[in-house]
Amino acid sequence: MPQAGAPRLFARLAHRLRGAPAPAMARPAPRTVRMASHDDLITLLRAATPLIVIESAEEARVLESFRHANAQVLRPLYRWSITEGLKRLDMDEDEDPGIAPDASYTLQAIRQSSQRGIYLLLDFNPYLRYPMVLRLMREIVQRHDSEAHTLVLIAPKVELPEELVPYATHYKPSLPDLKAIADMLRAEAFAYSRETGRRVEVDAEAARTIVRNLLGLSLADARQIARQLIWRDGALGASDLPELAKAKFELLNRDGLLHFEYDTAQFGDVAGLARLKTWIAQRRGAFLGAKTPVPLDPPKGVLLLGVQGCGKSLAAKAIAGGLGVPLARLDFGSLYNKFHGETERNLRAALGNAELLAPCVLWVDEIEKGLAQGSSDDGVSRRVLGYLLTWMAERRANVFLVATANQVQDLPAELLRKGRFDEIFFVDLPVEAARAEIFRLHLAKRSQKLDAFDLPALAAASAGFSGAEIEQAIVAALYAAAAAQRPLDQAHVRQELAATRPLSVLMAEQVESLREWARGRTVSAD
Repeated sequence: MPQAGAPRLFARLAHRLRGAPAPAMARPAPRTVRMASHDDLITLLRAATPLIVIESAEEARVLESFRHANAQVLRPLYRWSITEGLKRLDMDEDEDPGIAPDASYTLQAIRQSSQRGIYLLLDFNPYLRYPMVLRLMREIVQRHDSEAHTLVLIAPKVELPEELVPYATHYKPSLPDLKAIADMLRAEAFAYSRETGRRVEVDAEAARTIVRNLLGLSLADARQIARQLIWRDGALGASDLPELAKAKFELLNRDGLLHFEYDTAQFGDVAGLARLKTWIAQRRGAFLGAKTPVPLDPPKGVLLLGVQGCGKSLAAKAIAGGLGVPLARLDFGSLYNKFHGETERNLRAALGNAELLAPCVLWVDEIEKGLAQGSSDDGVSRRVLGYLLTWMAERRANVFLVATANQVQDLPAELLRKGRFDEIFFVDLPVEAARAEIFRLHLAKRSQKLDAFDLPALAAASAGFSGAEIEQAIVAALYAAAAAQRPLDQAHVRQELAATRPLSVLMAEQVESLREWARGRTVSAD
């Protein structure tokens, strides 16, 4: 492991990162919501925007950005909180306006002020419910008998009353860049050295990857993760990358809209699917930003259509393992909300979080259930579908979308159009060779001696079985053998296979109909 002292390494880190190729798990992902720049804030203040809304937990950073912006605008700048009342920020001397910290008194004083000012109101949400406060806010932003003041609401989450929505401009401060993240990591390494007397051991390549993966987070969140990584073992190395991915996901997914799949699979754990495996292997380098003889567009995603129990979910996990990136699962059921607009907001948040986790695989399981269109949902399904299609077409983040579906008749035609997915693969019932491999994998997983079984004979006896049904036959045979106090053998498995009626028999018409639809329309995964 190449190592360098933390002071020397971090001093060069940001500069080297700007020209370095992106390693696996390291490419920054653009946010769905555009971040505003420092110049944008200056423009808003010069235009005397009546009401600015900023949702951020980094209060100190937001206040500092207003200090810098106001140096170009030169207007009185005030901060208000319920604990300290109104305080002047743009003067060295602490000017006391002599106003009680009460919200109503403060707004009355602002309305009566004869000099246009900028007022940063911290955690003002609870007071917006009071009629007096709401009326005063409206009079100020509507400029009824008052100067063109600018009110700024700053809180981790701001819920505006409907009366103020038409006047509000939402401003999202830019997130820390590579240099800011590298400087923060250097400062945390120094802090560790001061407290412990030991220098942080740093793998240069891993440190570059860590900095890139901390992009997309606020400085406070990035600092929290950096401290965890450093204090875990006093080093920054390749072993920190899985922990970083988990910690970043937990911070981004505070709403619980995504599920982080900690246990991904490898293609060696999946029987069959030869074409799908080759397809993913050919595109891995382009997805991870590797240099190629000709420029290649990164792959966008695949739709896995097939019979239930044939390994679509396992294939999704194996795709993430094959690409070497984290796997996040989106459950449409967790998105839906009875309140108008909340479902779409949840979808935007979930997709935005996936982009911040990039490069990653986003797995949407049973996508047809989330997009089922009915007359009783007030058009929610159509709006969700519309936003999803727009995101699929316009996203620039390195998010590989894997959607799985069982019922093709429930899928909207817009989703199946060429170009939505790079490819539509059909996962059919496993052929005989694949069934033999499935038996081998599941028997080995349960510590059974493979030479005690005739795998080709078991494969022949399980014609029409899915992978899930084969696994359950082995599980049932193990119970039967344990009850008889005998080791598992060929006869136990054959007996369970003979007693099972697979889905291809129970639902023969539906399975055949799905196969018929897929023939000529999709690519066989095997």
